[in-house]
Amino acid sequence: MTRKILLVDDSPVARKILRKCIPEDGCFEIFEASDGLDGLKKFEEINPDITFMDLTMPVMDGMEALGEIKKRNKDALVIIQTADTQIKSVFMAMELGAFMVLKKPISKDSIKAVLKEADGALQTER
Repeated sequence: MTRKILLVDDSPVARKILRKCIPEDGCFEIFEASDGLDGLKKFEEINPDITFMDLTMPVMDGMEALGEIKKRNKDALVIIQTADTQIKSVFMAMELGAFMVLKKPISKDSIKAVLKEADGALQTER
């Protein structure tokens, strides 16, 4: 089964790095958005299985986008990736319904582990 993944980050470099960390085994179809508002629109269009979202972005930040996504789909699996590791931000993201919060910079191994955990959660959900 192919999983749809949405990458939401204002940095093209960060999106490229994340894209390279996702296994190229044909199991994932990857979509990108450059800010929270664009991410919200793409989320509504494609209904991704997994969304990776940065917190600090222009137009609409990741926290607001996460809240809006959860209003539309309470079961949405959103993984926050951020350089902001203040406990308050992590707690707020988890309180809004983030599946997990990852500290940037990310690694291929951490993404592989997160995708495995997310897949398990998606299997349980169905």
